[in-house]
Amino acid sequence: MSARGHGSVVVYCTVLLLLTAVLWGLGLGVGSSGWHNPFAAWQDAIDRQILLDIRAPRTIGAWLVGALLGLSGAVAQGLFRNPLAEPYLLGSSSGATLALAVVLSLSGQSVWATSIAWHVGLTGVAFVGALGGVALTLFMARGASHTMRLLLSGVVVGVVLGAFTSLMTVWSAELWRTMQSFMLGNTGLLSWTSCGVLLGTWALTLPMALVLARVLDALTLGEETARSLGIPLGWARAALVLVLALSAGAAVAQSGLIAFVGLAAPHLVRRHTQTRHVGLLLAASLMGGVVLLGADVLARWVIAPQELPVGVVTAVLGGTYLLWLMHRRAA
Repeated sequence: MSARGHGSVVVYCTVLLLLTAVLWGLGLGVGSSGWHNPFAAWQDAIDRQILLDIRAPRTIGAWLVGALLGLSGAVAQGLFRNPLAEPYLLGSSSGATLALAVVLSLSGQSVWATSIAWHVGLTGVAFVGALGGVALTLFMARGASHTMRLLLSGVVVGVVLGAFTSLMTVWSAELWRTMQSFMLGNTGLLSWTSCGVLLGTWALTLPMALVLARVLDALTLGEETARSLGIPLGWARAALVLVLALSAGAAVAQSGLIAFVGLAAPHLVRRHTQTRHVGLLLAASLMGGVVLLGADVLARWVIAPQELPVGVVTAVLGGTYLLWLMHRRAA
């Protein structure tokens, strides 16, 4: 990366960190009844407990979920060399949803399902299901050696597992009501434990992705060029899929299906700065955190004291942005 490009990435990431600080302040202040000064809330015992036990973990957790989605979106777009690739492309979302639907439908009827729900928790079930969806995709694609086969396998797995989930919800209206919050995206149940899991996953996957940034740069030039540079594409793709599975799986397990953040965050970064993948991955991760936390604050505030599902807000904002971007490029 040139000195000029490095400098622009540093400035851009600094701006994103400043926006993060502002949004954290807003997140601590916006509650079910509107805006409350977080410094004034500290003086009252009940308000302080709400601030520490509800708003703070939700604010930090929402940013971490967005950071993981932004990172996984940038990895997916680089891996598949497709700007429309998104984090759930390898079956993580459909696997998590189906696993959750199976355990919820059998809970109370099956000792096995009840035991899993009790010991692992629903977020654990969703995470295992997400990894299972990715594993099924890899099995169908016979590994990660061929990008197109991997992409098509992910699409097929997503459709098939999604069909099974839809069939189960048709049979049980109660199951649909129970899963509705997960399928529309929800940051309201994020806790300090969730923040710990998300932070640990981000601390693991971000360095892995940055180490693999050179592989993504080579893939943009074509597979033959990447091989000529001495890059072992099979192992490199497998490592990238692992990063993608862990980051997307943790995000889905903790907050449900949140649309467009992983797709839009890398586009927003590319629009404002030109950089190689080492800068793009970091900036896209920070941008994902900013986008999701901003959407979460908006979801809490727009119709307070009620809340909009944050996945609906991100879908509306992200879809509108991408439509505008397509219209502008076509003009």
